[in-house]
Amino acid sequence: MPKLKTHRGAAKRFSKTGTGKIKRGHTKTRHILTSKAPKTKRKLGKSVIVADGDHTKVSRMIPYL
Repeated sequence: MPKLKTHRGAAKRFSKTGTGKIKRGHTKTRHILTSKAPKTKRKLGKSVIVADGDHTKVSRMIPYL
């Protein structure tokens, strides 16, 4: 069986925690921030865990991280 290649775009966007969960950042944090409330901007700055429905697909893209 050949080695799996890591999807380099996904490797830059996702990381694994110590327990094997996958972390991701929020979207909508790059520009047009003046129209967003400070509370929203604070919330968007934190990382979150990938949803269960997407976990299999993302973990296939980053097999060795």
